[in-house]
Amino acid sequence: MSSKYLKRKIDEDLEKYLQMIGAVLIIGPKWCGKTTTGEQHAKSILKLQDPDNIESYLMWADIQPSKLLEGEKPRLIDEWQIAPVLWDAVRTSVDNVSSYGLYILTGSTIVDESKIMHTGTGRIHRLIMRPMSLFESGDSNGKISLMELFDNPEMDINGIQSDLTMNELFFVACRGGWPNTITQNNDEGKLMVAYNYLDNICDTDISTIDNIKRDSDKVRTILHSIARNNSTLVKNKTLLDDVRANFDIGETTFYSYINALKRLFVIEDIKGWAPNIRSKTAMRTGNKKVFIDPSIAVAALNLSPKSFDTPDGLKTFGFIFENLCIRDLSVYTSSLKGKIRYYHDDAGTEIDCVVHLRDGRYALIECKLGKKKIEEGAKNLLKINKLIEKNKEVRNPEFLAILTGGKFAYTRPDGVKVIPIGCLK
Repeated sequence: MSSKYLKRKIDEDLEKYLQMIGAVLIIGPKWCGKTTTGEQHAKSILKLQDPDNIESYLMWADIQPSKLLEGEKPRLIDEWQIAPVLWDAVRTSVDNVSSYGLYILTGSTIVDESKIMHTGTGRIHRLIMRPMSLFESGDSNGKISLMELFDNPEMDINGIQSDLTMNELFFVACRGGWPNTITQNNDEGKLMVAYNYLDNICDTDISTIDNIKRDSDKVRTILHSIARNNSTLVKNKTLLDDVRANFDIGETTFYSYINALKRLFVIEDIKGWAPNIRSKTAMRTGNKKVFIDPSIAVAALNLSPKSFDTPDGLKTFGFIFENLCIRDLSVYTSSLKGKIRYYHDDAGTEIDCVVHLRDGRYALIECKLGKKKIEEGAKNLLKINKLIEKNKEVRNPEFLAILTGGKFAYTRPDGVKVIPIGCLK
């Protein structure tokens, strides 16, 4: 790999699956580094978006798709969804050659699978790539491994220190995990990347994804409303009413905008966790909407690092911080197909993140800033853990933790681990 390339967590998974299956598809938002990562593992490259060649590429895709697959393997096919027929061509090629590591596909949108004949099961493995975590961007020192905590919940973390100050945490949340920000020479340029990303989504991508013209101002209003309710259980009706205060928009149209934003990997849903723990209160299992990267929420709200340096600003940053933690936890658990859930019951007890691994293990994690909030988070964790311990039908969590923006990591007397996000990997 190039010495200038910042290694990503997905590199390990990509290398592994290229030795196990015929093709790997990397999906994720634009600008998160899919192409660059794919190039590190490919021996030939086809960039369908190349303006000098796109016309001839689409011609070959129409008359002889296999022509575009010619080249040394693994062959990278960048933004394959521009010519959806290539999916079935790759699948057929994998069947005919019967080998591993033939193709790497990248895509920035979720494709309408009605346009392809076969799912690719057993031939094409999907990996999701997110913007860079704090460890990948070099902002977390990585002294505490999330996966090591799962393997050894009793590990001693006392005294481990984060190098991130609170002001630096404000900055990296606003900057986001976009690889382009790492090469920028000044802080102002780094902060502009998320704003440029937002403009791109609203002005162009939201309409080109399915060739349906959408109003960029309505997109901005929808994203602003979601950002105002980031990481909360806001109902779609509330968001719709919020948008209707500014625009005349029908319910069907509103949902088409929401679905387009999901297909572009701008927003995603975090599902509720409803274990059978015989709680006296009902569980809330609606979805939380979060951004694929916290910087998009910051840009949608037209904020900057200085915006958070007040009591009210710090309260707002609490929701941005939770979004940042969800992004990083998703990256760190990707190898074991980690899924992030939340817990909330009608009594008001909530857990920000329930991190599930594919092997059945899980952890309860709160994302809190400040001593008072840490106490509140610990109380919630212990309350739910106590209910779980009483029910033999539900597996106990491997550990309880609170992610913070503080300096020191430590284990509380009650067993709850307090971990600065600037230490995690």
